[in-house]
Amino acid sequence: MGRAGPADRIAAFLRAQHNGRPAEAAWRLCAAFSGGLDSTVLLHCLVSLRAQLGFELTALHVHHGLQPSADAWAGHCTALCAAWGVPLTLERVAVVSADKGLEAAARDARRHAFAAQPADAILLAQHRDDQAETFLFRLLRGAGTRGLAAMRPVTHSPAGPDLWRPLLDTPRTEILAYAKAHALSWVDDPSNDDVAYARNFLRLSILPVLTARFPAASAILARTAEQMAEDAQLLDELAALEAADACDAEGGLSCVRLAALSPARARNLLRWWLARSGVFVDRARLDDLLKQALSMPDAHPEIRIAERRLQRSRGFLRWA
Repeated sequence: MGRAGPADRIAAFLRAQHNGRPAEAAWRLCAAFSGGLDSTVLLHCLVSLRAQLGFELTALHVHHGLQPSADAWAGHCTALCAAWGVPLTLERVAVVSADKGLEAAARDARRHAFAAQPADAILLAQHRDDQAETFLFRLLRGAGTRGLAAMRPVTHSPAGPDLWRPLLDTPRTEILAYAKAHALSWVDDPSNDDVAYARNFLRLSILPVLTARFPAASAILARTAEQMAEDAQLLDELAALEAADACDAEGGLSCVRLAALSPARARNLLRWWLARSGVFVDRARLDDLLKQALSMPDAHPEIRIAERRLQRSRGFLRWA
């Protein structure tokens, strides 16, 4: 029996996600479709699987308008979806990068577009090489266990569709081979070749050198990210157990319980508690917050975290 290709991997992933759903329930999947190599292979595989697996399929093209060819890319995606019988939503977004940089602003614009789609899940085409690149990028930024978990196969969203990455264990070489075998056409974004962007530098200048010396480098880095994800889950489970005694009925976090824990467990619990409110901080900021939480009297001024306000009231940390 031959090695599984992209379509087989996607089919196995989708069956696993569909397990437990009522057979009669509508299953609405939306492919994020840039028109590039990876998303073209993803969409082609989904088209070949939709009748067999019984899901409704749509596609979403986010038009950032950042490149002179953006309109041509949108036209390419429109024509391809029409040929494949896939309803396409073309979402034009404004990328505002004043504070966070162009890449981050573009990602935020895409996330907002994803959240607005009437689907059970948005399928993304990130693959194993992307995972290795993300791991390296976060490692060099000093990320901890949760950050080094990189991308997850499934990211649950409290508002909007979940994000699914069925190709995350598939190397790019297999994706390219599939595209050539099926004579697919795709567009190329010239910004992907600009090594001024950190991720491009890692992908184009660093990973090839690592792979030349260590041929399994991408697979090893991706596997390490998977292990980090498992470790992060254990840390979250530990924090949840400790929160059962440390949080009151209103969700406040006991400073007395925090002080009774070892520094590592206190940081873990506080990080978990903040994350439940959508607040994520780096290690230095976390240490500062913990110090303030354990030392300030109840009358201490509020602590500002981004646009949120945290205060200590009757021995508990609460959002103001």
